[in-house]
Amino acid sequence: MLLDKPHGFSSNQALQKVKWLLQAAKAGHTGTLDPLATGLLPLCFGEATKFAQYLTDADKTYIATIKFGECTTTGDAEGEVVSTQPVLCNFQQVNEACQKFTGKISQIPPMYSALKHEGKALYEYARAGVEIAREARQVTIHAIGLDRFSGDVATITVRCSKGTYIRTLAEDIGCALGCGAHLIALRRTETAGYNIDQAITLQVFEAMTDAERLACLAPPDSAISEFPAVTLSHDSAFYLRQGQPVWRAGVIPSGLLRLYDESQDFLGVGELQSDGKIAPKRLIQKINNDELAKK
Repeated sequence: MLLDKPHGFSSNQALQKVKWLLQAAKAGHTGTLDPLATGLLPLCFGEATKFAQYLTDADKTYIATIKFGECTTTGDAEGEVVSTQPVLCNFQQVNEACQKFTGKISQIPPMYSALKHEGKALYEYARAGVEIAREARQVTIHAIGLDRFSGDVATITVRCSKGTYIRTLAEDIGCALGCGAHLIALRRTETAGYNIDQAITLQVFEAMTDAERLACLAPPDSAISEFPAVTLSHDSAFYLRQGQPVWRAGVIPSGLLRLYDESQDFLGVGELQSDGKIAPKRLIQKINNDELAKK
């Protein structure tokens, strides 16, 4: 399900609400959005949870609103202001600062994050006043577009790799301009080929009937639509479901594959081996679509 996560909900709170509405036995979200953030949050249920990692690993697009001239304890509007500086930059200077952070860059994860240290989230240490040393991580910023800049507030569109902290990016841009900055709003608009226009708000989803909610669920193979599709014979599909690598005539693309049987029933994810056989990686149980969320 493609949820437009509301402001004030953690990703897990939103997930548990939708899981309860669907009466699903198994569920998972695909990339954390802070309570401050809104926007596209794909949720996986039942057999589709087997493919959640592929969504988590996908590139993402955000619209971020940054306030310059103030630094906060958390790097966003939820923290306390700890320093202020005059904002003397113009549109061109802000844009030039943004472009310095495109490509492969290093980021130090913020203390107020869900990143774990010895089994506890960093934000738990931060709330207790404990600072934990963090190693810089390499992420990729594919593009930053400066949409608007007025006074001391800018809106940017960021297309980036997984693991990118937009709060940290906002702080780094402010530091480069010499005035400091923090994030005041964030909205995820794209991930893994899905767009925010396809998403449903929690309020609308709650008002639906059970049948309407099930009709909103996208098929599991939509989560891996970028993988090449390969159709197997009924015999090969049978042996693949038993966990055995299988042959398939013709040219097979290398890497991960979307696998189907001759009836175009989705089998799961496979991978071409060096010996030319297709090995199963993540397979789904053969069940009716109507039962998918509950299984």
